Amino acid sequence: MQVQQVYELNVDGLVGPNHNYAGLSVGNIASTTNALSSSNPQAAALQGIAKMRLLHQLGLKQALLPPHQRPNLHLLHQLGFTGTPAQQIKKAYHLAPALLSASYSASAMWTANAATVSSSLDTADNRVHFTAANLISNLHRHQEAAFTHEILRKIFSDKRFFMHHQVLPCSFTTSDEGAANHSRLCASHNSAGINLFVYGKEALKIQQADALHKYPARQTLEASQAIARSHLLNPNKVIFVRQNPKVIDQGVFHNDVIAVANESVLFIHEEAFVNQADVLSEIQHKADFLVQIIEVGSQRISVFDAVNSYLFNSQLITLPVNKPTMCLIAPGECENHPSVKLFIEEVIADPSNPISQVYYLDLKQSMRNGGGPACLRLRVPLTQDELSAMHQEVLVTEPLLDNLEDWVMRHYRNQLHPNDLADPQFIDECFSALDELSQLFSLGSIYPFQREING
Repeated sequence: MQVQQVYELNVDGLVGPNHNYAGLSVGNIASTTNALSSSNPQAAALQGIAKMRLLHQLGLKQALLPPHQRPNLHLLHQLGFTGTPAQQIKKAYHLAPALLSASYSASAMWTANAATVSSSLDTADNRVHFTAANLISNLHRHQEAAFTHEILRKIFSDKRFFMHHQVLPCSFTTSDEGAANHSRLCASHNSAGINLFVYGKEALKIQQADALHKYPARQTLEASQAIARSHLLNPNKVIFVRQNPKVIDQGVFHNDVIAVANESVLFIHEEAFVNQADVLSEIQHKADFLVQIIEVGSQRISVFDAVNSYLFNSQLITLPVNKPTMCLIAPGECENHPSVKLFIEEVIADPSNPISQVYYLDLKQSMRNGGGPACLRLRVPLTQDELSAMHQEVLVTEPLLDNLEDWVMRHYRNQLHPNDLADPQFIDECFSALDELSQLFSLGSIYPFQREING
């Protein structure tokens, strides 16, 4: 049987018209620093589309997930804000503006937290497995779980190729933040690999050394183990690693802020893990291929500079050319940070590693909320048959991107202040935009407001 080509599909989150800065994410320094400032939803969406266009033009497979319905009127109802949508908004704004902000959150744009995905090359039943993340650490993220599960099932619906698991129980014991804490290492996308699950705490362990003092750990060992079991991964090819609590307290709220992997390369800060030397040794031992580790010392790039530049939240991608070569898709903040830019230039110039290019992208609107290039994408390894079996209308083409840019220009504001969320007309703006978008993607009535209208 001929072995099929495997592609790494980058599935980006499309920024919604409700993109705002509410400072809801504890431990995310950029989010809390920029709380209650004005945002530019139009620029945010166009910056995300420009990133998708670049990867598409580089020859990568690219898709996108639509924004979630916001405001989340069901959430407001659950929280005791009843009446018409306008009445719900008015009550929430006067009584609990932070909850109104949560109901309007655009954080679903960061699809690295949408789910954990396992390649069919790694699973016992040879299907691609998905588990949407419960994201219970934050209300504004937890509200995403049900719709994410639903939309992934709709896009990857063929049961011959895709297996969707229920969201893990909504308990602190099984707190799950998705692919932002999962990495896959392999000789190439065409081969089976090892799966690295990074957790912040062991929830059922009463006392833990090196406990956190400032910010909470979001991912539990129990959640990571549950996903590895349900995804039918080979236990001999799975590694569970504890994130260094000291870096969590410095703003590394997910592992993808301090490390990134692609095929056989692991690009990582030396303070990322507890007992890091042992972890790296275990990775080399379990891999049946040579793992190239680019470990960055604190003397060269401090954790503070790593968090501020989001160096490790760059996308590390393999370019589809005759001679395999890798490329960093880095935020513009890296280019503007002299020591980080110099380090990247040295990595690119070093012939001993496959990273040969860098593209610096303007993602300021996302970055001000604590989300860089890697936050904005979910990696889904797919064979050609699996790629053909998914919903084709969310796959990126140049005409689709052109249509999306036109749609954004017609529906998105270029300035949104937190007080604007109290405007009941903004609800209509958001729903009108989403209604048109769902038709563009041929997804049907995916949003609650559409199903209510259609009866």
